[in-house]
Amino acid sequence: MVGHAITSLAALSALYPNPPAPASIHKEIDHVDENYGPLIEASPFMLLATSGPDGLDCSPRGDQPGFVRIRDAKTLLIPDRRGNNRLDSLKNILSDPRVGMLFLIPGHGETLRVNGRAELSDDPGLCASFEMAGKLPACVIVVHVERVYFQCSRAVVRADLWNPAAHVAKGDVPSAGAILRNITAKNDAVETFDGETYDKALPERVKATLY
Repeated sequence: MVGHAITSLAALSALYPNPPAPASIHKEIDHVDENYGPLIEASPFMLLATSGPDGLDCSPRGDQPGFVRIRDAKTLLIPDRRGNNRLDSLKNILSDPRVGMLFLIPGHGETLRVNGRAELSDDPGLCASFEMAGKLPACVIVVHVERVYFQCSRAVVRADLWNPAAHVAKGDVPSAGAILRNITAKNDAVETFDGETYDKALPERVKATLY
């Protein structure tokens, strides 16, 4: 790699001499319209990217399709469902409101990208409107939309993402318990994690703590 680092816009442009395709420009708008709204409403899974003083974060968010609510053409509402309480995304938003979102729709190649600025709300009425299984989110992420556009299907097609035959079997990659055991075993400051017990209890624990 010595001598091959790309360090200037001119060098980068030389590698990609062709201009963006017109469709890649015309598809971008600054609000959620009648075309992009149905994609958000159909999506059960979204990735939320944030930035803060401790660095970058990309957090998975998922629930029933439409869990990200369209309040109006310029505003999206995301309930902060129960998690691990690291609060990486939320702490980042407090210091830097810029967010990026990538929505996936099972079975569809196109994804949807939304960029904007976010704030956190613990308004009782708003949180109550997102009640699920008798539980309320601790807060709601309010995103003020700035850019919306779909991403073409090439990445999903190359990944063969929705093909059940391509699913990775359990055991082919380390389990959550095995990862915790292996990492803690190398740390003299903590007790080695009981990974086997963790894995056995995980499915029921997830069911019991979804909301």
